[in-house]
Amino acid sequence: MILIDGKKAAAELREKLKHEVTQLKAKYNKVPGLTVILIGDLTPSQIYVRNKEKSANEVGLKSEVIKYPDEVEEKTVLEKIEELNKDETVSGILVQLPLPKHIDKQKVIETILPSKDVDGFHPMNVGNLSSGYESSVPCTPLGCYLLIKKVEHNLNGKKAVIVGRSNLNGKPMTQLLLKENCTVTITHSKTKDLKAECLEADIIVAAVGIPELVKGDWVKKGTIVIDVGINKTDKGIVGDVDFNEVSKNAKALTPVPGGVGPMTIACLLKNTIECFKRSQI
Repeated sequence: MILIDGKKAAAELREKLKHEVTQLKAKYNKVPGLTVILIGDLTPSQIYVRNKEKSANEVGLKSEVIKYPDEVEEKTVLEKIEELNKDETVSGILVQLPLPKHIDKQKVIETILPSKDVDGFHPMNVGNLSSGYESSVPCTPLGCYLLIKKVEHNLNGKKAVIVGRSNLNGKPMTQLLLKENCTVTITHSKTKDLKAECLEADIIVAAVGIPELVKGDWVKKGTIVIDVGINKTDKGIVGDVDFNEVSKNAKALTPVPGGVGPMTIACLLKNTIECFKRSQI
């Protein structure tokens, strides 16, 4: 079985991006800029934002983090986004989720200019992705896609099963695999026989938030399995896939941690650079 090393893949991608930033700086005499807005003091969000900032600096991006307390008014955040929309030194804007209850997530997402939406959540980018047009792609599914392509370059005609239908991963993942001529099935909590669906798959992407849901006997020999889940349990951090059991059948499998996670941040940097390049045309 191939253990898909997300840390290694992310390091390789960052190295490529670093080289690209150097070339862009030489060509335009400026570098892409990423601004992250962090509201409140949730520990996972703080860690994640710190990692984003570190990675952005590592590849040579201009990086800024704007922090607000939990009780900040929605109006203040929206005004700051409008200001960043007009700032030519900012190529990408990201508002770290989750947000406090009094701030409307959709309003925040829709205030970010689609051309600066590095998360790929703006309805315009969602629509462009599903129509097969140029768009920012959400970072986690983009990372999953790049990891699948490392194992199997030609996905033509493969049967893919997505476990989970979220806007964050399941739906955009479907669009990316459809573009590669896969036959895609989206499954979810109301799917009648999830095991039977998974047994049909050449590719499984599990992103549903249920610890070790996908068992060894759900996976036929030679399947590529991408585990997006991060679940805290008594055993520590585990994914949505029963790693020990599934590894006996899978052709390739991502570990948790160290699989999809590192690629998510690397893809955020990639999206920032793509937004910058499009703005220079």
